[in-house]
Amino acid sequence: MASDQPAERESAPDPHALEFEHVSMFFDDSPALQDITFKLQRGQMVFITGAAGSGKSVLLHLAIGLMHPSRGRILVNGRDISGLDETELLAIRSRDMGLVFQEDALFTGMSTYDNAAYRLVEHELPEAEVDRAVREILTFVGLENDLEKLPEELSIGMRRRLELARALAGCPSIMLFDEPTSGLDPINSRQVLDLIIRARDINGGSSLFVTKELHQIPYAAYRRAERKGSGEVTISKVEGKDRPNTGVIVLHEGRIAFTGSVEDFESSQKPEVAELTHPKSTVREEDIEIRDPWSKERHWKL
Repeated sequence: MASDQPAERESAPDPHALEFEHVSMFFDDSPALQDITFKLQRGQMVFITGAAGSGKSVLLHLAIGLMHPSRGRILVNGRDISGLDETELLAIRSRDMGLVFQEDALFTGMSTYDNAAYRLVEHELPEAEVDRAVREILTFVGLENDLEKLPEELSIGMRRRLELARALAGCPSIMLFDEPTSGLDPINSRQVLDLIIRARDINGGSSLFVTKELHQIPYAAYRRAERKGSGEVTISKVEGKDRPNTGVIVLHEGRIAFTGSVEDFESSQKPEVAELTHPKSTVREEDIEIRDPWSKERHWKL
């Protein structure tokens, strides 16, 4: 006998932060990406790697709507962005997404303060709220004493930290990192990576992290940032269930060759993965000729 009470309506599942559904991208009939399908969970960091020309940066540009896919759908927080016009895309980027390019993309005529404030000013937030947020994010990246400096007055590492600050302003729910440590020395690279870990674990959100530096994957995947009672933030290596929610996607010739956990990536024997994790030299040692620089046969021009 049917109940007189109305059935409880099941709540709709929370949409993923980002979804690619059978996405392909062609340039003059040449495929850059083919049939890419994956989901970025809320609070997850997914590392995207692969050889040069495998489509990593194209994927990020599609994710943020700087390009439109030739085929397939891209959903940001459950909304299909594939057919949106530029005004609608700008609103989504400004509200939901932050992107750190591998190239220097700062506004050269703006001060450190104004670069960091750019996203917030776009939102037409009250001046006092913008000022508080800008000073907070610049302190987060260690640039609180460089507010009036122009980008040309900052070191390479400081400029990259400023780019990170600008992307993080307003705490977007999705962060996209396109080789954010490219061109940095090991010390600055480590500082930027630690800031990304801090932002991931303290601010929350989801992220795609494109990198060719494979050592960065386990470093970020097996460490977590925590805020202590004193307010200090520390980063420590963690094990098992305490590790952040991470995954790896390997692109090969525009297709997904591997998707899985960091542990599975490190142990994978798939050829497309093995050529990244255990590259083989095509030059034999016996074929390398090293000439004596002090040989009398050499002719020096002074």
